[in-house]
Amino acid sequence: MIQQEGPGWRLARDPARTAFPVLIGGEGWAIELTQDEWQCLQSLVVELTDQHQQLVDQLLAEESVCLEMERQPWWACLDGDRHSWSLQVILQGDGEKARGAEGCWSVPAAQEMATAMRTTWDFDQ
Repeated sequence: MIQQEGPGWRLARDPARTAFPVLIGGEGWAIELTQDEWQCLQSLVVELTDQHQQLVDQLLAEESVCLEMERQPWWACLDGDRHSWSLQVILQGDGEKARGAEGCWSVPAAQEMATAMRTTWDFDQ
């Protein structure tokens, strides 16, 4: 089992749990994810943070940026400036028995959660 957490964020992975092996959470919320939901969210957050990193040198100190991306079943938004940002995610259920959820990590929890996601993404690849 892998557990990482800090102020305002939490990530736990337990491969022994077959239905919902991953738990993510923020300030006052948490959701268990399937392996497919987790892998999709990881790739989405990695891509968003990579896009932000590519823009950092082009942004003035007072400029802000809002990057949105959708990859079913997720929608995500990275919102901030060149140094800090928040991250909002929405799991969009599709169909009668699909689940839906919404969560947000504020500054600096968003960067810490994204780093934890990238670390597990790099490890899994």
